[in-house]
Amino acid sequence: MADYKNCMECSGELLADDIAIHRKLIMRNAEQFYCIDCLAKHFKCTRKDVEKLIAYYRESGECTLFR
Repeated sequence: MADYKNCMECSGELLADDIAIHRKLIMRNAEQFYCIDCLAKHFKCTRKDVEKLIAYYRESGECTLFR
């Protein structure tokens, strides 16, 4: 069953950007998600790096996940 409310790693509350970037980077049809902090740990980068990707995809206007 899909969980759109809580991170699958830390159980923290998910926001729309958390779900969108998880789907963009991990799996488009995912039903469980990492929050931005746990996604950063997964990819061994910083939260700021993930936030920069979110801004990039939003500004590009080409990714439907960030409209």
